[in-house]
Amino acid sequence: MSKTLFDIVSDFPYYEEEPARFTATLKSYHAFKVQGIDATLGYIPNTLVQGIPWPREHWMIDSGAIVLINPPDNAASTRTQIIQNAINRMIEAGYTDILKGWRNERFPVYGPGGDVILEIERSASALFGIVTSGVQMLCYVKDAKNGIRLWIAKRSMRKQTYPGMFDCTAAGALSAGESPRSAMILEATDEASIAREIIKSGMRYVGTISYFHMKDSSLALSEGSSTAVLLPEVEYLYELQLDEGTVPRPKDSEVEDFRLWNMDQLVDALGRGSFKPNSAVVVIDFFIRHGVITPETEPMYEEIIRRLHRELSFPTAHWSV
Repeated sequence: MSKTLFDIVSDFPYYEEEPARFTATLKSYHAFKVQGIDATLGYIPNTLVQGIPWPREHWMIDSGAIVLINPPDNAASTRTQIIQNAINRMIEAGYTDILKGWRNERFPVYGPGGDVILEIERSASALFGIVTSGVQMLCYVKDAKNGIRLWIAKRSMRKQTYPGMFDCTAAGALSAGESPRSAMILEATDEASIAREIIKSGMRYVGTISYFHMKDSSLALSEGSSTAVLLPEVEYLYELQLDEGTVPRPKDSEVEDFRLWNMDQLVDALGRGSFKPNSAVVVIDFFIRHGVITPETEPMYEEIIRRLHRELSFPTAHWSV
C-alpha cells in the first residue's frame, strides 16, 4: 500500500489531537530524568526498565519515571559513566544489537539551558529515547528542460541501519562536540566525494526540522518484545546546487551509488517506503520549500508543515549555524 506524504510525517501522537492514544502510548514507557534537572530527557521502554538491574545508589524508579540520581561531584562525565554501566548491563542481559551497531560515538544529552549534562553511546541512545540531532544535505540540478532533480544516495547493504534504502546526498549524526556546519562538510566530502571548495562556496543552510518517530524495536530489544523505541529528532538541513558536470561519487563504504532523480521518481520511492525515514521527511521539506508541494496540491499541507516542525518537550541544543 502506497504511503501518503502525511503518512510519512505522522507518527508519535500529539496530545492535543489524540489525548487517549498519547496517554495509552506513554504507559509503555518510563520517563528518563536526572535528579535536580527539571525536564524529561527521554523515554525508556518498560520492558527494558524491568529487564536489567538499576542500582539504588544511582537510580530511583517509580511507576512512571526512572531517575538518575546525581552523583556527589555532579559532573557530566560521572553521569556518562553511570549510563555506560547501565548499557553494559543491557548487553549482559541480551540486548546484543547494541554491540552490533557500536561506533564509539557518543550523543550529547542537553539540559534546559543548552548545556551537556551527560553523553550516551550512539548505538544505545534509542533505548533511552533521547533527542538526537543530525545533518542532511540535498544536492540538486536545476535546468529549464528537466526542472529540479535531486542526487539521491542508495545506502550500502552493509550499513548497520536501514541497509539498501534511499538517503539524502549526504547525511550524518551530530555527535558530541560537533557543530552542524563542520559535520555537514565532513559528511559531504567523505560520503559523496564533493570537493570541499564547492561545498564551502555553495552549501547553504535552509533551517531545521523536528519530529517524533516511533521505530519497531523487535531487533533492538530482547526477544519477544514489541515495544517501539521513541526517536525524537532534530535535523539541520543544507542544500547545494550543482552543475551538470559535478557528480557525487561514493568514497567510503556508506553509499552504494548515487542517482539523479526527477520529481516523479522521488514521489514514487517515497510512496513505496523506500527512503530511510528521517531522509524521507527531508525530501518532503525540500518539496515544500521549492514549491513542489503546495496547499493546492496537498490537502494536508498545513498539517504536514506542523509535523515537520514539531515542538519537542525535551531540552535541545542551541547552535549558531
